[in-house]
Amino acid sequence: MFKRSSGILMPIFSLPSEYGIGDFGRKAYEFIDFLNETGQKLWQILPLGPTGYGDSPYQSYSAFAGNYIFIDMEQFVKIGYIEQTKLLQLKNMNQLDTLNYEQIKEEKEKILEEIFEVFSNDLENNIVLKTEYEKFKEENNFWLEDYSLYMVLKKKFADLEWQKWGKIYKNKIKHKFEKDIVDKKRVEYHKFVQYIFYRQWKDLKKYANDKGIKILGDIPIFVATDSSDTWSHPEIFQFTKSKVPKNVAGCPPDYFSKTGQLWGNILYNWKKLKKQKYKWWIDRIEFSLKIYDILRIDHFRGFESYWSIRYGDKTAIKGHWEKGPGMDFFRTIEKKLGKLPIIAEDLGLLTPQVKKLLKRTDYPGMKILEFAFDGNEKNEYLPHNYEENSVSYIGTHDNDTVVGWYESLDFIAKSRCDEYLKDWLLKLERNYWSPIEWRCIETLWSSASQIVIIQMQDLLGLGSFARMNIPSTVGVNWKWRMKEKDLTFEVKKKLKEVTIIFNR
Repeated sequence: MFKRSSGILMPIFSLPSEYGIGDFGRKAYEFIDFLNETGQKLWQILPLGPTGYGDSPYQSYSAFAGNYIFIDMEQFVKIGYIEQTKLLQLKNMNQLDTLNYEQIKEEKEKILEEIFEVFSNDLENNIVLKTEYEKFKEENNFWLEDYSLYMVLKKKFADLEWQKWGKIYKNKIKHKFEKDIVDKKRVEYHKFVQYIFYRQWKDLKKYANDKGIKILGDIPIFVATDSSDTWSHPEIFQFTKSKVPKNVAGCPPDYFSKTGQLWGNILYNWKKLKKQKYKWWIDRIEFSLKIYDILRIDHFRGFESYWSIRYGDKTAIKGHWEKGPGMDFFRTIEKKLGKLPIIAEDLGLLTPQVKKLLKRTDYPGMKILEFAFDGNEKNEYLPHNYEENSVSYIGTHDNDTVVGWYESLDFIAKSRCDEYLKDWLLKLERNYWSPIEWRCIETLWSSASQIVIIQMQDLLGLGSFARMNIPSTVGVNWKWRMKEKDLTFEVKKKLKEVTIIFNR
C-alpha cells in the first residue's frame, strides 16, 4: 500500500509564525514548499484537537474537533473582517520561540469572537457562504452539536470536568437545559470556529497533496476523560452509573519510567462497543480519513491488551493487563471502510500476541533507531533487521533529540553506535565523525523500510533543549518552535541529496 518514501515530523504549533504559535498561515505553505523542494513525500503532524491542562495533543476535548489556536488570522485581514492592528498583540507573544498556550488561546479567542460577529452578518447577504456553512454543520452534526454544547457548558462551570457538573448537565438531559439555560449564540460560535478551522485545513492539505505530499495524521487510541466524546457517549467508556471513572489508561514500568506511565485517560467498554459494531470508532476513522491521507494509530498494542489502572491510583505500578478487541475490531472496520492506510505505533512491551495481531492486520509497525544499541545483534531496531513493511524513525516525539540522545550515551553504547553508523556514503567528502544526525539519516534512508520519518529537530541537529515531550511530566512539553535561520541551504541540499540517492 505504501511506496518507498521519506518525510518530516513537524507539529503545526512548532512552525515558525509571526503570531505566537505555528498556524495554517503562510509559514505552513512555505514548509510544504520546503518538503517538495527536498523530495519529501510525507508530512507527519501531531493530533490537531483542542487541548486543556498540560497542552498535550494526546489529551484533547474532542476526538473530532480542531484546535482554534491553529487558525490563520491573516486571512481575515485580507478579506476585510478585521484590521491588521488587531493582530499586534499576537505579534508580541512568544518571541523567544517557546510557547505560552494560555496567552495564545485568550488572545485568539478575542479576535475570533469579533470575526464571528462580522461572519454572522455576512451570512445574511452571502448565499454561497451560508450554503457552505450549513452543509458543514449538517455533515458534521454527529459530533459538532454535542461538542459545541460541551464547550459552552465547560465555560459555564468554570472549566470543571463534566463529571462534576450539575446533575442535569452531567447526565446530558438536554430537554431540561438546552432551551432555557444554554447560550445559543455561544453554541453557534463554536460551530463557526470549527467551520473556519476545517476550511483552512482543507485548503492547506490540498496544497500539500497537489505538491505530491501526503499528510500523516496521528490518532490517539484513547480520548481524554474530560471530553465531549465521553460526555456524549459515556456508555462506551468504563464509568460507574454516577459517571465516576472505574479504570484509566497507562503502561507498566518501561524504558521511559520506573513507575510506569499514568496517562489518566478513561478506558473503553469494549463489550459495549462490540455490540454497537464499533460505530463510534468507525465514525472516528472515517472522519480522520477525510482530513489525513495516512493514519498513525497511537499505542497499537492496546487493541490486543491494555494496561488498566484503578482510578485514583498515584502511579501505574499496580495496574494489570486486560484483553482488547483484537482482530475483530480491525476486521469489522475494514469491512465497513475497506483497506485502511494505517501505521501502527507498536512500541512498548510487545508480546507474541501483539506481534501476531500486527502481522494479521498487515499494518507497518515502527522502528526506532535510538533503541538499537544495546549490544544485541538481533535487536529489531537495528536497521539491517528492518523489514520492508515498516516505518522507521531516529526517534519520535517522546524521545530525546538525536543529538541529546547521543551525548547522553555511555562510552560502550556510544562506541557501538559509532561503529554501526560509520560514514560510507560519499567517503571522499565525509569522515567518520560526521554529525550524528546525518549518520543516522543516511542509515535510515538506506534501509529497507518503506517509509522513513525524521523529527524536524533532528534534521536541524538540535540538542535536548528542543525535545518535544518527556513522558510522565507536565508543564515543560509541546513548546518547541523552529527558528527559520536553523533551516539552512546546506541542510536542504543534504536532505535532497540523500533522498535522491536512496530513492525516497
